[in-house]
Amino acid sequence: MPHGTVVDPRVFVAIASDGTVSIVAHRAEMGTGVRTSLPLIVAEEMEADWSRVKVVQAHGDEVKFGNQDTDGSRSTRHYLIPMRQIGASARTMLEGAAAKRWGVPATEVKAVNHEVVHSATSRRLGFGDLAADAAKESVPSVEGLKLKDPKDFRYLGKGQVSIVDLRDITVGTAHYGSDTRLPGMKYAVIARPPVTGGKLVSFDPKDAMKVSGVEKVMEVQGWPWPSKFQPLGGVAVIARNTGAAIKGRDALKIVWDDGANGKYESSAYRTELEQAARKPGLVVRKEGDVDAALKAADKVIVGEYYLPHLAHVAMEPPVAVADVKDGKAEIWGPVQSAGGTREDVAKTLGIPVENVTVNVTLLGGGFGRKSKCDFALEAALLSKAIGSPIKVQWTREDDVRNGFLHTVSAERIEAGLDKNGKVIAWRHRSVAPTIASTFAANALHEAPFELGMGLVDMPFEIANIQCENPEAAAHTRIGWFRSVSNIPRAFVSPTTAIRSIPRVCAEWSRSSRTRVAGDGPCPKDTGLALPCIGASSAISRPSSRCRLTIKANWPFPGSTPPSTAACSSIPKGSSRKSRVRRSWA
Repeated sequence: MPHGTVVDPRVFVAIASDGTVSIVAHRAEMGTGVRTSLPLIVAEEMEADWSRVKVVQAHGDEVKFGNQDTDGSRSTRHYLIPMRQIGASARTMLEGAAAKRWGVPATEVKAVNHEVVHSATSRRLGFGDLAADAAKESVPSVEGLKLKDPKDFRYLGKGQVSIVDLRDITVGTAHYGSDTRLPGMKYAVIARPPVTGGKLVSFDPKDAMKVSGVEKVMEVQGWPWPSKFQPLGGVAVIARNTGAAIKGRDALKIVWDDGANGKYESSAYRTELEQAARKPGLVVRKEGDVDAALKAADKVIVGEYYLPHLAHVAMEPPVAVADVKDGKAEIWGPVQSAGGTREDVAKTLGIPVENVTVNVTLLGGGFGRKSKCDFALEAALLSKAIGSPIKVQWTREDDVRNGFLHTVSAERIEAGLDKNGKVIAWRHRSVAPTIASTFAANALHEAPFELGMGLVDMPFEIANIQCENPEAAAHTRIGWFRSVSNIPRAFVSPTTAIRSIPRVCAEWSRSSRTRVAGDGPCPKDTGLALPCIGASSAISRPSSRCRLTIKANWPFPGSTPPSTAACSSIPKGSSRKSRVRRSWA
């Protein structure tokens, strides 16, 4: 990831003379617990007493803290070892300071529960007593660090530590984006183009200015789409409170130019995607000869699946506060990428990145939406324009209408079976507008990282495989949403298609299960083989011990599939194929 990792304890750990240990959380907290887990890892390794630890939220600075993009479920996965190294370095420095004070070898001292102990004489020094001297110690090399044996962990894996913000969240005193208040702060909502790529033609502010509390109505700069996370533009209503701003916006008379996407309609677009999925597309994976295998198959099953756009709709809609003055900008907001927000604010305002401070509040949900800092950029532009602090609040309607939607998707799978019911051919066409369309015009094929989520990495061992990605133009802003392209592929498409196979082959009952083995099909097996996934999560070749259990029925007890499915056993030579159609609408 950009800016990588930083393992300097002087950046992440501070010890006060009273023994209070402050540990920096450099990732954003949006309900996953990383504001607790990352500092807890440091405390574990440095032998700090968690009851004497204070968690400090990092501001945006990736040069100082390393990558701060809280996305992709990566925080603990990527930072478990670096955080342990930071804690171990701090422990080593404390032990070194104590050894020098006592005039004994460092091998004779050991940090234990917020103290350093000399076992031979039972002398003890608290972390606070050693803080000043420890700060003068050289930071040890990572290669020479000795990490704790997991069997000696006091906190990690014990399930005894609550998240640090639990009480504040419970009693309503936790600080989220909309809780920020500054002296002289104004409040704004924005009327944005109702169609992606649209632009403002004209507006009449007279009725809005009649609303009590409204102070100003002004145009907001917008950028031609696509433009990464830059604001869409529109008309801002600035008031003494958010309620007045919303009423003022409701009273605006605006003329929009909807642009090239003005005629976009999701039902017609669905038909377009489904038709594309029935035609050849860009081949992104090819093994064997799928066309010949499907032609020779005893039965062919066709599954078509559709998922509409999905909105993030986090409990807390986007919101940001900005104070821009004297060539500097300070932002407060629930952003998933503090460092990225800092860089984008600096570029948008045309000021050095060193002049931008981004303060990260708690996030009332994020799911990828708050990685896109358009709402913070809007606040920065308005604050600069009016010369005072301002809060830009999105409503739920704004969030759905003008957010970055998870891509719509049409998936088509053709599975060819031999006379024994073994799958001998698999063709998967995936049609979806790409996230790359948010960054570049004319992006019509999905990016490699999207293709690698359930399409080209489809794990079943089949002799003939072909994966295709037909073109799909975006008509909305497309963004990542939790498991991203795995949503339609790894869940709806392959698993549902596989569950359809036993119905066609009459080899499973509704409650039956099949074992998928690497050393040949089991009785009444589909012939699908999954590689083993070991403890390292590295995919290896299948073995006779490898088994995958697949239920033939819908996975949620008591629930029904998203839509009805009709299958029948069609013999070789028939004029039609077995077909499954499913959709989530």
